Amino acid sequence: MVVLAKIVVERVYTIGIRQKMKKYPRWLRAKKSVKYVRKFLSRHMKVDPDNVKIDASINEKLWERGAEKPPARIRVRAVKFDDGIVEAELA
Repeated sequence: MVVLAKIVVERVYTIGIRQKMKKYPRWLRAKKSVKYVRKFLSRHMKVDPDNVKIDASINEKLWERGAEKPPARIRVRAVKFDDGIVEAELA
C-alpha cells in the first residue's frame, strides 16, 4: 500500500551562488554550493537540513562545469509535504 503525502507548500526560488562561493578556494566551490543549496532550502522552507532531498538534476547542474566554476545562480522548484520532507528539482 502506497501512502502519498499531501503537498503543503510549493515554491520556485532563484538561489544566488556566486557571492557565497567567492570566499572558498576554487577547487571546493561546487561541493560547497551543494551544501549551500540544501541550507538555503532548509532555512526558507523551515525544515531540518536532513529533510531536504535534492534531485540529481540540481547536483549535475552545479557540477557541469567542474568543481571550480559552479553557476552564478540556479532556479529551483521546492515542494514541502505534510510529513516535513522537502523535495527540490531544477525549475
